[in-house]
Amino acid sequence: MSSMHIETPETLADGNKNFDEDGRAKRTGTWITASAHIITAVIGSGVLSLAWAIAQMGWVAGPAVLFAFSFITYFTSTLLADSYRSPDPVHGKRNYTYSEVVKANLGGRKFQLCGLAQYINLVGVTIGYTITASISMVAVKRSNCFHKHGHEAKCNINNYPYMIVFACIQIVLSQIPNFHKLSWLSIVAAVMSFAYSSIGLGLSLAKVIGGAHARTSITGVQVGVDVTGTEKVWRMFQAIGDIAFAYAFSNVLIEIQDTLKSGPPENRMMKRASLIGIMTTTLFYVLCGCLGYAAFGNDAPGNFLTGFGFYEPFWLIDFANICIAVHLVGAYQVFVQPIFGFVEKWSKEKWPESQFINGEHGVNVPLCEGITLNFFRMFWRTTYVIITAVLAMLFPFFNDFLGLIGSLSFWPLTVYFPVEMYIKRSNMKSFSFTWIWLKILSWVCLIISIISAVGSIQGLAHDLKKYKPFQAQQ
Repeated sequence: MSSMHIETPETLADGNKNFDEDGRAKRTGTWITASAHIITAVIGSGVLSLAWAIAQMGWVAGPAVLFAFSFITYFTSTLLADSYRSPDPVHGKRNYTYSEVVKANLGGRKFQLCGLAQYINLVGVTIGYTITASISMVAVKRSNCFHKHGHEAKCNINNYPYMIVFACIQIVLSQIPNFHKLSWLSIVAAVMSFAYSSIGLGLSLAKVIGGAHARTSITGVQVGVDVTGTEKVWRMFQAIGDIAFAYAFSNVLIEIQDTLKSGPPENRMMKRASLIGIMTTTLFYVLCGCLGYAAFGNDAPGNFLTGFGFYEPFWLIDFANICIAVHLVGAYQVFVQPIFGFVEKWSKEKWPESQFINGEHGVNVPLCEGITLNFFRMFWRTTYVIITAVLAMLFPFFNDFLGLIGSLSFWPLTVYFPVEMYIKRSNMKSFSFTWIWLKILSWVCLIISIISAVGSIQGLAHDLKKYKPFQAQQ
């Protein structure tokens, strides 16, 4: 059975400017909108923890790991971009999702493994973003409380109402039918990520210029001074994992590429967008990580925005946290759309005659033309957002699981599948020079995933010991 879903009769699609050659709604994305999607997906609030990561590894290993993973991510993203159409990367049949790309190139068993890794990761990210966005909203409330009542005041704020607010916003945005309609949201989110990253950079630079003499070193935190030998090892594992997964956007790359219009070729535009997106994120990562380390040294906090006293200048910290929350509103949609698309496509193929699932009803919305309402889409997407919000409330330490989920999905999604598909498509001979170094790259990244997974498990076990459910933030 073809995986293609045609909203209107195919005969009407031919020659219709509103549809592509396969009968789907015409794509209008460009390398600019794709770059915005990538920046939105990659530059998350994790950028604020990079000063801590650099502190664990020092001036040499820290930046070296940042550049290494930027190169690996760009290289494998180019391999993946060429797999969007098959068998020919320019004129072949479109594959609309990452899983379909793997199925077309590698077959059924690996297709199932890819789908499992991708969707577990995406669900984890959406739950983690619900938690992280609420933390940023609470940070605004707390900083205002401290500014008004003094730094000794007990400003304990509960996260749960803010998770509900975030979920309500996502329920509304989730009714947008598909990725093609989300370019504006990604552009806004990308601007927000630049804003809070720039605030962190500016405050770090001001701290350094102001004469801060933070203790730094070539090797980072020192054994016997800052940490024990065992803690140094665990922290190194976690830092490598933080940096590796900070770049990962492979799980939504194909879905982003599927927003690009057909001319010029999508793979060429996607490679340009990947280069721009990764160069931009690498620049910010290096600046935030290195300037943050220079400002705070081996005592760099997990979130370097909080290292400026958290309270003053309170209005600037407030603005930065608002930017983080707005950015995560957009990032949530970038990561949740593939989940929505998968379930809706499967449902339409399973029940093609169901009016509840397939019926589109026109809605008149001022200033918005062509808006349609689908009852199944509305019910299913609303239910999903509510479930992720409830899970975030029940398990507010889920961000710790997110590191583990990222560890398990980084190697297969970012490295293994793109490399294997390239080898298969190019009919590469086993044990040729290129085959050997591609396999070495894949194995090295597998080892890194395992190491960071071990670090995440250790961190999770530590956090679970002090977990107290349904309590306000201290």
